[in-house]
Amino acid sequence: MKNKKWMLCLLALVCTTAVFAQQTKSFTITGVVSKAQTITYDSLQQYKVYNIDSLNVTSHTGSFKHKDEKLKGVLLTDVLSHIRFNVSSPKLLSELYLVCVASDGYKVVYSWNELYNTTVGETVFLLVEKNGISINTMPESIQMLSAKDHKTGRRYLHNLSKIIIAKAP
Repeated sequence: MKNKKWMLCLLALVCTTAVFAQQTKSFTITGVVSKAQTITYDSLQQYKVYNIDSLNVTSHTGSFKHKDEKLKGVLLTDVLSHIRFNVSSPKLLSELYLVCVASDGYKVVYSWNELYNTTVGETVFLLVEKNGISINTMPESIQMLSAKDHKTGRRYLHNLSKIIIAKAP
């Protein structure tokens, strides 16, 4: 019985540590860029903040999972506006894609054209507030969502740690 309690305490400690270890306070933008950049909580606050209201989060099958309310965020394209993509001509921008990686390894992908040539790019946000809680106290830390997606949960990323800009082969 004593060993069982000890094991349960150890398991709780490991699980709690794993959750907190995944939180991010910044993310990097690397890859096909002239200069790698680090984006922090503070630097996110410098961009225009949009009220997103609420979002129904759905699974890959379209089933309702939960609703997030009082969302505020900055556009990913605004954050990328100061990034210089390392291409020799604007024509080559069409070959770029972004791999957004969470601290647990979960990945979300956007093409350059999707972000800059469709309405999707107008609704890909980095959250600075959710359910009335600001980014610096949100348990999921830096979050990214694509509000125009039909199945919103697929590209709703928690604990963003890096964005890698890559070129299609």
